[in-house]
Amino acid sequence: MPLEHKAVHKSSSTALYNPFPKYNFTGPLRPIYPLSPRREVPKSIPHPAWASDGDPKYKWAAKNNIAILDKKQQDGMRKVCRLGREVLDIAARGLKPGVTTEHLDEVVHNACIERNAYPSPLNYYHFPKSLCTSVNEVICHGIPDQRMLLEGDIINLDVSLYHEGFHGDLNETYYVGAKSSANPDNVRVVEAARECLDEAIKIVKPGMAFKAPGNVIEKHAKSKKCSVITTYCGHGINMLFHPAPNIPHYAKNKAVGIAKPGMTFTIEPMISLGTYRDTTWPDEWTSVTQDGSRTAQFEHTLLVTEDGCEVLTARIENSPGGPVQMPEPTEHPEKSTAKKDAS
Repeated sequence: MPLEHKAVHKSSSTALYNPFPKYNFTGPLRPIYPLSPRREVPKSIPHPAWASDGDPKYKWAAKNNIAILDKKQQDGMRKVCRLGREVLDIAARGLKPGVTTEHLDEVVHNACIERNAYPSPLNYYHFPKSLCTSVNEVICHGIPDQRMLLEGDIINLDVSLYHEGFHGDLNETYYVGAKSSANPDNVRVVEAARECLDEAIKIVKPGMAFKAPGNVIEKHAKSKKCSVITTYCGHGINMLFHPAPNIPHYAKNKAVGIAKPGMTFTIEPMISLGTYRDTTWPDEWTSVTQDGSRTAQFEHTLLVTEDGCEVLTARIENSPGGPVQMPEPTEHPEKSTAKKDAS
């Protein structure tokens, strides 16, 4: 049976269930278990430190020292980020109503192995999957499961690879079906998040303060009547997965340090239709908005150059997804269901 067919039509012998039936969910999304067993990575592919026991084993000094990469190391980052783009695009091409996030995880896992790469999230602090799939009100770190994507959903696919000693990290939010991209609220939050990242990248150059992107991002988000999630930051990435620096996405933050040529880091704003406040499901990973409002996120890995930056995970000509125009208002437009944060 084709893999795609199995992704849409689950075996009737598999009992699907909500693992947290008594939990007070903030929105309509529910996890659908069981999760599949942990996927294996061939021993011939180099594994990161956490592959066996979940512990990244970073030394404190390494976590706080911002690496300046030499030319060879920069080329290593270019390669892994190019592979990451390939993997994300493969997964995105399979997005449609009826496909499970579990199936997307399998697609990403296999695509990583085909490129002699380890999927960086797998067993990182015991994360159970090779891909993060964040649907609708999920901000980030959604665990792929048996839920089928529905017409009208939005979904973020967050892909990270470890290849030849380097990590690459990127994500995009996509519309599921024509109904999704025809929903003005979906388009407002998704395109706001996309534009927030684009605007932040414009200011990245030597001497940029790490606190500066947050001012740009929050200003643009507010212009679209959206909020910025404050809990999660952009981060360094190189031979380590999440080293220094931290790059907050909100205004008036207190991040220290400035960008220098040879540094590599991510910027990855998470934007909400409603509140900026988050909470986490009992799986201890899935972060959602406290009011159940929808969110979107985009992420690139950047290399600081002598006069600006290079987007190592940039979209290519045939990358799926991309910007969508705001739908024309109908005669009787639906009112937004997103709750506005009063604070």
